[in-house]
Amino acid sequence: MKKILILITAVIIASCSDNLENLSQNIKDPITVPGESLFTSAQKDLVDQMVDLNVNNNNTKLWSQYLQQTTYLNESRYDQVTRTIPATHWSILYKDVLKDLDESSKIISATTYPLQTDKDTKANKLQVIEILTVYTYSILVETFGNIPYTDALDIDNLLPTYDDGETVYKDLISRLTTAINALDTSKGSFGKADNIYNGDVNLWKKFAASLKLRMGILLSDVDNTFAKTAVEEAVTTGVFTSSEDNANFKYLSASPNTNPVHLNLVLSGRQDFVAASTIVDMMNTLNDPRRPLYFKLVPKTGTYIGGNIGQLSDIDSYSNVSTKVEEATASGVILDYAEVEFLLAEAAARNFAVGGTAKSHYDTAIIESIESWGGTNADAITYLAQPTVDYDTVITNSTASTPWKEAIGNQKWIALFNRGLEAYTSIRFLDFPILTAPENAKTGFPNRYTYPIIEQTLNGTNWTAASTAIGGDLPETKLFWDLN
Repeated sequence: MKKILILITAVIIASCSDNLENLSQNIKDPITVPGESLFTSAQKDLVDQMVDLNVNNNNTKLWSQYLQQTTYLNESRYDQVTRTIPATHWSILYKDVLKDLDESSKIISATTYPLQTDKDTKANKLQVIEILTVYTYSILVETFGNIPYTDALDIDNLLPTYDDGETVYKDLISRLTTAINALDTSKGSFGKADNIYNGDVNLWKKFAASLKLRMGILLSDVDNTFAKTAVEEAVTTGVFTSSEDNANFKYLSASPNTNPVHLNLVLSGRQDFVAASTIVDMMNTLNDPRRPLYFKLVPKTGTYIGGNIGQLSDIDSYSNVSTKVEEATASGVILDYAEVEFLLAEAAARNFAVGGTAKSHYDTAIIESIESWGGTNADAITYLAQPTVDYDTVITNSTASTPWKEAIGNQKWIALFNRGLEAYTSIRFLDFPILTAPENAKTGFPNRYTYPIIEQTLNGTNWTAASTAIGGDLPETKLFWDLN
């Protein structure tokens, strides 16, 4: 009888042990994540960071002087330290975007798809991932300079070395060319998992070529021969030719999938930003028809007024952004046709063989910008006819050392409104518009993000080498492509 009881007890213990092990298992979350899901997540994290204006994440809309803070002035005054914005930008792009894209590529490469349709799209998916990877690295180079690249995604290497920024940038263009050539436009890619192009490979090819154009132009002052080749190859491949080609991420009407600007300005219940005087004053001077599309009138004056840079700006005394800008479903734009036309104007001004003239591309860019925001063609034609906007007249009257940079730089900046990082790069490259020095600025104009403080403490040797190589880990240090 005692033996029977011992046996029964042993069975019960073993059974309970098995049940306890089962109870400890997470049966709700998947053991593995499909590569397609990682791609979708990385794509959203990337676009969120590009369009965000939360001062903890991205302050380039303040540095580009599109907006001015109402209460907390640190970021308008070029403070990168108090909120450690560079560390957030670095972390999001490396950890949330590049690492997820890398894992997505590995998983998709290793997956054996049962359906022929999935087999047919596999190769294109890998190239689309590569294109977004190149885009993400390009943003890192443009904001920091030398960056971890060769060692960047190796999880076993906690102390990555920094690669030379120009070398990385040129390699990225080479990778982009390879991806463009590898795309098969007769087949699809991610389908609904792609919230920019819905898997349309023809549009991804145009995006890649347009990105190559943008990156090539940025190298024009440092290596004109290389830049000319890259730009002309991009145009031959086929860049954007209408707004239908725009790289617009599709946001939804409900949180947490709204445009981050809607979260920052509406759902948060905060009133942290008004229009900046720099852009409002220029648009007022030029009678710009986009003013009501960008901003609201100040109720008590019935005019457009921008807050003074680096100064407290009462929310009711200055223009707020328009309802169009703060819409929940406003697209997250990372590259558009108007920008491409301005890039072609720059290329033509440099005598690159891109077809057309600097003036023709400049005019097209402005017309496209006005119409895409909701203005009319008549508005655009009237605007262009003004001596203060007409390309030839502006160049003739310019006192700038390179007059076309003033003409294109000012108008490109206006057209890039609400796209802080792209505008920030354009301002540094073309040196226009002339920005206002903030009151009580913490530093000179920040030509770059400083490296995250954690890099100094955890990766000190490589941080020191990178800092020395670029001329100092300082906000004012100009990057390799910013020679003027």
